Amino acid sequence: MRARNFAALASGLAMFALSHGDTYAQSKYDIGANDHEIKIGNILAYSGPVSSLGIIGKIEAAYFKKINDEGGINGRKINFISYDDAYSPPKTVEQARRLVESDEVLLIFNPVGTPTNAAIQKYMNAKRVPQLFVGGGATRWNNPAEFPWTMGFQPNYQTEGRIFAKYILTTKPDAKIGVLYQNDDLGKDYLKGLKEGLGAKASMIVAEESYEISEPVIDSHIVKLKASGADAFISIALPKVAAQSIRKISELGWKPLFILSSIGASIGTVIRPAGFENSQGIISTVYLKDPSDPQWANDEAKQRFDAFLAKYAPEADKNDYFVVYAYVISQTMAKVLQQCGDDLTRANVMRQASSLKDFKPDMLLPGIALNTSPTDFAPMKDMRTARLKGERWELFGDIMSGSDTGN
Repeated sequence: MRARNFAALASGLAMFALSHGDTYAQSKYDIGANDHEIKIGNILAYSGPVSSLGIIGKIEAAYFKKINDEGGINGRKINFISYDDAYSPPKTVEQARRLVESDEVLLIFNPVGTPTNAAIQKYMNAKRVPQLFVGGGATRWNNPAEFPWTMGFQPNYQTEGRIFAKYILTTKPDAKIGVLYQNDDLGKDYLKGLKEGLGAKASMIVAEESYEISEPVIDSHIVKLKASGADAFISIALPKVAAQSIRKISELGWKPLFILSSIGASIGTVIRPAGFENSQGIISTVYLKDPSDPQWANDEAKQRFDAFLAKYAPEADKNDYFVVYAYVISQTMAKVLQQCGDDLTRANVMRQASSLKDFKPDMLLPGIALNTSPTDFAPMKDMRTARLKGERWELFGDIMSGSDTGN
């Protein structure tokens, strides 16, 4: 009797499936996904010394709301869960465990911070959970042989450091260089790339000053760098310190060739607070369109970005670098999930993330695209140089990549 009941139940379930179509009949899921939902985790600093990064999570949440309002991805809504780690590695570990073991997310998307992500990299790979599109440019995010569940996003910091070196060697070959850098993997990667790019001329660096992210002000470091006799200054800094370095150099009346790392080059959170009058002529590297640049006024992609902000994040400063960054990286996450189709396993998420071909989110500069492969977990390698003129970044020179910045 029991066997007949089971047979009848199985037959009934089969008829139900047939009567409701086979939309999800071949679906494959890991924890964090089902026929109706994809659960995505995120960790970044909403508080603490780099709380300006919190806008990234807010824009990502807004973008996924837009996706959900439009019906989701392949019929599934995004459940975006974002936690604060205050840029503290122990807190990052705690939040990663919470997302993976308690919230049971499918993946952690764009966790932001170099030291913070370094603290969870082994854990994420041991758990075989994607640590996808890490918010940081350390080279360690592109190591698929050792860490197949971790992938970066932006051009790496060593590449940017080599670009700085090439620019100095071309425009000021007798420069005496002073460097301010964050005392962790972020700053050290930039410095390594700079020295590699200078090659035999690395002795052009006459002074290096490292700072801790917890320091309230970095004025004393700038004073020491000026006293070294440096006539070229490189600021490797997130927004708060980047703005402080601009203001202090102006206050001292120091007029070096000033190069600013891309992570501190936001018009909205760095240049405007530091003062446009103090920032003229600063050199940086960019890979995103500057929303304040009139050359994009009639650009359809820029208009889509404007429309998104107007509807879903009207209070956001569109000239904040991290607003544009969050929009671009969210589009990329949506692209990967779209490519996953009905195979929402963690392994397939990584397969799709590592098979991006010339993907161009709306706000990337022309000529720059995302490409990955199973042996290349660095989606973006190209940048442009730019000079602060008036109230915007003015592009100059050709697109540069890590492959053509050697000495």
